Order: sequence, then structure tokens, then C-alpha cells
Amino acid sequence: MPTAVPPASAEPPTSSASASLLPGVVRVERPAAPVPVPVPVAGAPHKRAAFRPDVEGLRGVAVLSVLAYHAAVPGLTGGYVGVDVFFVISGFLITGLLAGSSSARPIGLVDFLARRARRILPAAAVVLVATAVAGGVLLDPLRGTDLARDLISAAGQYANWRFVGQQTDYLAAGRDPSPLQHFWSLGVENQFYLLWGVLLLGLARYLHGHRRTAATLLVTAGVGAASLVLCIRWTQTSAPLAYFSTAGRLWEFAAGALAALLGGVLGRGGWALRIVGWGGLAAVVAPVLLYDHTTPFPGTAALLPVLGTAAVLLAGPGGAPDAGRLLAARPLRAAGRLSYAWYLWHWPVLTIAQARYGTLSWPVQLALVAAAALPAWLTLRFVEHPLRYGSSPVPRRGLAVGASALVIPLIAGLTLGGGTVRALGAADAPTVAPAGAVDGPGLLAPGTRLTGLTPSLARARADFPPGKGCEIPLNADTSPRCLFGDENSPDRIVLLGDSHAGQWISAGIAIAGQRHWALEVLVKPGCPLATLTVRNDVLGRTFDECDRWRENTLTRLATGPRPRLILMAGLNRYGSQDERARGWSRTLDRLAATGAPLAYLGDTPMAGKDVPTCLAASDGRSDACFFPRTTAFEPDPMLDGGVAARYGVRVVDVGPLLCPGSGPDCPAVLEGVVLYRDTGHITDTLARVLAPRLDRALLGPA
Repeated sequence: MPTAVPPASAEPPTSSASASLLPGVVRVERPAAPVPVPVPVAGAPHKRAAFRPDVEGLRGVAVLSVLAYHAAVPGLTGGYVGVDVFFVISGFLITGLLAGSSSARPIGLVDFLARRARRILPAAAVVLVATAVAGGVLLDPLRGTDLARDLISAAGQYANWRFVGQQTDYLAAGRDPSPLQHFWSLGVENQFYLLWGVLLLGLARYLHGHRRTAATLLVTAGVGAASLVLCIRWTQTSAPLAYFSTAGRLWEFAAGALAALLGGVLGRGGWALRIVGWGGLAAVVAPVLLYDHTTPFPGTAALLPVLGTAAVLLAGPGGAPDAGRLLAARPLRAAGRLSYAWYLWHWPVLTIAQARYGTLSWPVQLALVAAAALPAWLTLRFVEHPLRYGSSPVPRRGLAVGASALVIPLIAGLTLGGGTVRALGAADAPTVAPAGAVDGPGLLAPGTRLTGLTPSLARARADFPPGKGCEIPLNADTSPRCLFGDENSPDRIVLLGDSHAGQWISAGIAIAGQRHWALEVLVKPGCPLATLTVRNDVLGRTFDECDRWRENTLTRLATGPRPRLILMAGLNRYGSQDERARGWSRTLDRLAATGAPLAYLGDTPMAGKDVPTCLAASDGRSDACFFPRTTAFEPDPMLDGGVAARYGVRVVDVGPLLCPGSGPDCPAVLEGVVLYRDTGHITDTLARVLAPRLDRALLGPA
């Protein structure tokens, strides 16, 4: 799951606290600090909040859960729910503050936002600038470019929407996590603060007494219900949108808000509330132990930690037999005080170390996370506390502090981005593909030599085939009309499969162009052409759209004009070898019935590493980016199992060309051509280089 950032707490003018948020799925994270809790009765006079040590301890439980999850500690596979705990706490604290304002001591929107800016943004700015410096020194230029973009979005408080876009982009979802990915939760938190401030202070301006209380409850319940419906729906259709979006998370803040509004009505003490408190704490801890990366999240699974946190908050601090007493233990409170800064620091430390040194064991990761407590404490001591307790309460001062905390990281991001561009060169320069050999063991045509890498490292990651719209979104089940070449020709080649078929579009265009035919592209990323039902990790569920797309596409081919050639390709990693063989037989029964000639391109080697990033980190030395032959290929029933022969399918296998010889490793660069644009898709340059070879192998001379 994603990473998150702990929430900053809400406190009245005289209080001394702050709240925090945390991470989950990909992973999630947030900040925290001791937070006084206002008397949560809407319309009540605004008074100094009573300090809640149990809330501080609850933040400690949340941050420790997230840290353990990110360190891959065995047995704590659901620690990402800590971010949900933080969201509920934030909703509780902020609503208690806003609902407790009155006409006698009103809180203005500017005043409220100034306090939030002073509380949250300076510590975040320190971490962002430090991460920019560390990234510029320790990361390769390609990762530095990504980090610069992430830094700008994090400083601008819209990181959650940037990561929604990245995680829903099938071709980008497999990249290493950003050192700033946990800032998504801080973006959600600050967007909530703005929305909630406008809503509740707007109600306070026009309504008073019981009318204000009733309206606040109604608005909170309505927003929460609508958000929960969206969250459940999106968890089924687009897990990244449910996980990272503000709309999909508002219901968690609303749960905390309702706990704040109802707390004054229910009062404190009594056995009933003690049972509620213990039940709530159990509901918070159980998912940490029982959930893992396969749990569809957030969705209905998030109800357990969210309602559990709300129950703990409703139960109150209590005495010796209460859950609140346990949460007020000194170690948990200490973690809670440090939670915001610790949350901010731990993820950059962990991800930059792994980017630099490779995958680390969980004890090493845990040691790094623990070490991040030192810069976290320094940030708390010399940044958070002085600005929290020593700065002027005048709103314009708080806004000035917040503005500075936004601008300085933006400058750092632009500086880092400028440096990586200078190191890599321009990424938008067109790549001219060298002439490819028609046959033989060599990749390039005789006499062709390259003096540098092609495409350049700045361009390699973006060296996509044309017609991006042809590769339909994950939630679509019908391909659009997507033709290249002579679109009016009665003859066409159909390119059919997943994104490993889509990587051959340029080669297909060249082959069709030689004969003045059209190329029709029917591809769906992550969807096997062999009749198999698979799970999609981006969606977080069974890929039902894939089954519908395959059926629609096979029906379309059976009822439409007969193609001159159906060219199949795809990732050879879905299911087991036997499942792939049975799946191909079911699909080929349908395709053979069309009467069209059938051909199959064997899958290309799977590098298993981000090749352009690897090359950038090794200054372009291709020998540093070899990958094992044993993991590059899987047994292919179409090539080795006799399936293709039974159906008269012509097969072309470029694997031996791209991984020549019989040694233990396969190259990432061959004769100066960068072969892969990511962990497993070939560059468009390579597809164009191979076009003459494929033309000869599939159709013979034009």
C-alpha cells in the first residue's frame, strides 16, 4: 500500500499540542505531537482544552505501526492502518477546536489556517529541503528528476493527486517508491483542513446554539457517508484513487469529527464506555496483525481501524481499568510526541538508503527507521517547538511562516530538477533509430555503429510507442478504433495482446507500411490474451475488465473483415505454465475459426530492474546492468509446449537475439541500443530496429 504522513494536531490558542497522520497500502504516513483536546460541544464557549494523554499515546501506536510496516517487520503486515488512525484523530481534534469556537471568542478562517501553516509546514519544509540535498548527492540523475517533481508537488500540498496519477498509470506503477511518497497524506490532511475550516466556520457565522449543533452533525454525517460510498466504490474499481484521494478519505476525518461532536453528549466514565474503549483499541490493533498487502484497502476493511479509533476517542482517558490509561503509558506518549517529525524523516531515510544500496533486510530497515528518530527529535526541538510556542499568534505572521515553508522547498525542487536536466540532457530530443539487421546474430545492419547510447538516458524512460490511446485504461473493456498506415486499405494486420504486444506498435507500422496495409492495434495493459482470469495489483482485485475485453475483442475479430495477419504477443508470466497452455488453447480455438493467418512474437526478456535508472547510476556502463538469464525467461507453451504447432501459428522468438550466448546474464544494452525503457518493456527504438527482422520472419520480402 502507499505511504503516508502523520497529521498535525489542532489546538486552541493557549494549547500546546499537535496531531499527525501516517501511511498504508503502497504505504502511508503522517505527523503527530502532544495534542490538547477541546471540549467537543458545538456552540459551546471556546475554552482552554484539556490535555488528552491517551490521544498522544494513540498517535504513538499509529506511528509505530506505520514504521514497523515500512521496515517490513514480520507479523506487522497491516501497520499501514496507522494512517487511518491519524486521519480520525485529526478529524476529532480539528472539529473539537472549530465547533468549540463561539461569538464571544471566535476563530476566523485566516487565523485557523495561519495556525495550521505554522504548525505543519516548517517541519515539512526542513525534511523536503534535506531530502532534496540528499537526493542530489546520493541518487542517480533519473531518480533525481523524479524526486524534483515529487518535491514540487509535496511543497504545493497536492502530492496525493500526483501519486494517484502515477499509481493509475500502468506503465509507471512499477517504479521504485518516491522518497516523498508519504507526503500524500499530508496533502490530504491540509486539503481537509481547508475544507473543514470553510464548512464549520461558515456554519458558525450564520447559525448558533442548537441549530448550529444540528447543522454541524448533519453536514459531518452527510460528507462522511458520501465519502465512504466513494471509497468503497473506488476500492473496487481504482485502488489508487480510493487510497490517495481526499474524497476517498474524508469519511475517516468525519468519523473523528462525529466522535468529537458526540463526546460532549455521552459524557465520560462508566462501564459502557470502558468496554467501548477496550473494544476500540482491539479494533485498532487487530488489523495491524491480520491485514497485509492483499487486503482490499481502504474500502470496508478500513472500517475496523477507523471505528476502533473513534471508539477510543469517545471512551476518553479514563482511569486504571480503561484503555486510555494504557495508551497514556510513557513510551507510547514519547512516540506520539515525536510522531509527526519521525513520520516525515523515516521514509526518505529508508528509500534513499535502498535506492543507493539495494534491497535491505528487515533488521537493517528497522535500524534505519529507528535512526530517523534523531533528526526527528532535532526537528521537534529546534523547529516545531520554537515556532509553536515562541512565534507571534498574529495570523499574518503565521501565514508568512507558512508561505516561506512553501517557497523554500519549491526553490530546492527547481534547483534539483535543473541540475538533473544538465546532467542528463534534454529528454524531448527525437531519437533516430539505427538500421537493423534483417537476419543473423547481429542486432544492427552491417556497417552500422553507434558512438553513444541510443536512446539517450534522458529519453529512454519516455521512449514509448506511438498511439498511447490505443492501450486502453484498466477499467475499460472495449478497444477504440486504432489504425495506423493506410487506414483505407482493405488489408490490415491486427496487433493483439497486452502492453508487451503494444511495445511492438512501431514495428507493426513499418511492416504494414511496406505493403500499404493498415495496422489495427487491440491491446489492453496487464491483460493476458490467453484465456486466464488474473488479479490486477493496481486495481487491487480480480481483473474482470480483462475477461470482458478479451471476449469483446475475440467477438469483434470473428464478426469483422478477415485480417491479412493476426499478430499476437504478450507477457509470458500470467499463471502457471499449465494454466497458460490451457488458456492459449481456448483463445486459439476462437482465433483459428476466423480463418486469418496467425503469428506469435515470443516475450522479450524481463530485466526485473529499472534499466534506464541503473544505467544512469553507473554512468552509462552497460556491464553494470546485466540481469540473470534464469529470471529473464519463463517457459512459454507457445514456443516450447507445442501449442503453436497444433494451431498452425508461425512463431518468432527474439529472446536469443536480445540475450545472446549461453552465459548466466543478459545485457541491458546491445551494440549501443538501450533495450528496455523500464523493468521489462523494450524501448520504441529497439522495436524500430527489429522491424526489418520481424518483417522478413513473419511475411517474407514485401
